[in-house]
Amino acid sequence: MCINTQSLLTKMAKELNIGLMKNYSECPLAHKCGGCQLQSLSYKEQLDYKTDEVYDTLGSWNQIAPIVSMEHPTNYRNKTQVVFDSQKGKIVSGIYQSGTHRVIPIKSCMIQDKESDEILQTIRQLMKKSQLAPYNEDNGRGVVRHVLTRKGTQTHEIMVVLVCGTPIIPNLKNFVALLKQSNKNIKTILINYNDERTSMVLSDEPEDILYGKGYIEDTLCGMTFRISPKSFYQVNSIQAEKMYNIAMSMARLKETDVVLDAYCGTGTIGLIAAKQGIKSLIGVEVNAQAIEDANHNAFRNGIENATFVCEDASTYIGKMVDDNQKIDVLFMDPPRSGSDKNFLNSVMKLEPETIVYISCNMNTLDRDLKVLCKSYDVIGIQPVDMFPYTTHIENIVLLQRIKEQ
Repeated sequence: MCINTQSLLTKMAKELNIGLMKNYSECPLAHKCGGCQLQSLSYKEQLDYKTDEVYDTLGSWNQIAPIVSMEHPTNYRNKTQVVFDSQKGKIVSGIYQSGTHRVIPIKSCMIQDKESDEILQTIRQLMKKSQLAPYNEDNGRGVVRHVLTRKGTQTHEIMVVLVCGTPIIPNLKNFVALLKQSNKNIKTILINYNDERTSMVLSDEPEDILYGKGYIEDTLCGMTFRISPKSFYQVNSIQAEKMYNIAMSMARLKETDVVLDAYCGTGTIGLIAAKQGIKSLIGVEVNAQAIEDANHNAFRNGIENATFVCEDASTYIGKMVDDNQKIDVLFMDPPRSGSDKNFLNSVMKLEPETIVYISCNMNTLDRDLKVLCKSYDVIGIQPVDMFPYTTHIENIVLLQRIKEQ
């Protein structure tokens, strides 16, 4: 495939670890934050760049469809998580500069939900008014360490999670009362305690509910899904709906199909499949909070033929092989690290006719396809631009089992 001049220059710059500098960058923090690596390119140039990347990494497998673009590629992130700091006597929030614990203050972000940005501004003001200092991880003083927000794109419901370095929080009730009054869409406020020296925003400890039910809901593909603080839910709901509809078209589900949804999160992919009309659904996920949400989501949407299991996907699918269970369709959406060889080898022993592999990392996807294609053919690959202005690309791959001659 021909790579245009701009895309080639971008690629060379990335390899040299420098940025293509342009005077019209839309964000003043474009070269400090590091979050939007393609900030200097127009959206069309971004799509060209990503198309080239897909062909470079996955072009040997099979026909690659044109990338699915986004009509309005800004303010799409329904999840934000920021760190708080005190700088020159002012409370600021933002992200750590790449490779450091130096906080880059961010007042607004072009890819984050606008309403969430406004809530973070309110929190900074209320912290000052309530005398809640940012937490200092070096000396253990202060209170607020991070804030996480999640928003239902269709429902507009908002969750706020305060991550605090200490359980001793002055004026907390007043702070919560003022925060929930500041925005009618804030439906729940929680607190998570995290005093560990770690890059993880949320600790493993369960959150305390300060207001509301402890979760929000959103609608996707005509179904309602519950979202908890630690549950996986695609950060770009608009593109996720397109992606899931494509995945369902690829799967060509039948009413006799037994479907396995591996790494199922809150059950979105599997439950959308169950709604199409199948015999049964099994979802497996290691995150207990996500499985609780998945069971709730099945009940909420009237799905009665779904079973969700809280277990490591590799371990569970190995047990399925030992028990001589059979599945017809496998949906798999693993983390960026991809699937391990035990999982992939078990898949080939289970012999599903169809695999729909959704991946956010082309390199691990390519690695996993080399294992699966001992028994499967890649029928097609569909890139989806889930994360505009970043270098990340989502791909959906359809695989069909090779028939024995």
